[in-house]
Amino acid sequence: MSQQFKGKVALVTGGSRGLGATIAETLAGYGADVAISYAASAEKAQAVVEKLKAKGVRAIAIKSDQSDPASARPLIDAVIAEFGRLDILVNNAGVAIQGHMVDDPDLDWQAYDRNWQVNVTGTIANTRAAASKLSDGGRVIFIGSRLGSVVPFPGVADYAATKTALVGYARGIARELGPRNITVNVVQPGIMPTDMAAEVAGELPNRDAILDMHPIRRIATLEEVAETVAFLAGPHAGYITGSTIDIAGGIGT
Repeated sequence: MSQQFKGKVALVTGGSRGLGATIAETLAGYGADVAISYAASAEKAQAVVEKLKAKGVRAIAIKSDQSDPASARPLIDAVIAEFGRLDILVNNAGVAIQGHMVDDPDLDWQAYDRNWQVNVTGTIANTRAAASKLSDGGRVIFIGSRLGSVVPFPGVADYAATKTALVGYARGIARELGPRNITVNVVQPGIMPTDMAAEVAGELPNRDAILDMHPIRRIATLEEVAETVAFLAGPHAGYITGSTIDIAGGIGT
């Protein structure tokens, strides 16, 4: 496997499970030293760290509550303290609270507000904290959702809106960080085999009906998404910025 990231340091938020863990393992496989953040399970996070170290790189896990913007600066400071630099920021951590209509009288406002706190406010706080620390020529990659561009079924308005917000934010800071040759892009996966997807599966329309909307009638693999992130983080993507890349089997085309 190419060591294109040897000497580079990456932070993958929400890296203790699902897509985040796969992204972390992929970057480590290409030689990057990797920090992951996690919110709850230290055991799961440490298991990922051991897998990363087995690839011959340095790795740490940092507990960080992305719903609290005040946690952003300590997270970035911990990465710099351990590795001395930060080259790649993958904003992966997020929640998916959905399934209710906007006029539902039983809508849990507190739960739905968490979509915004974690997916938008916390993500932006991490990015702001990292911006001055990123090396020139660095990379910022947001993990969005195809729902940020196409909403083919009801009950996902708030979640979709948070992912759309990230697209606008990424385009804005792509312009601001461009003079330092830092690229900023959004990867928008469709349905993936993750714990988060499983947690909301019962709140969504029939899975087969959703797959029928896709020209390529299957869900994405975590490896497909992670390899796209690695490409955007790598040396051949230095002129791609402010862009959104869909990995969603063609839904909405």
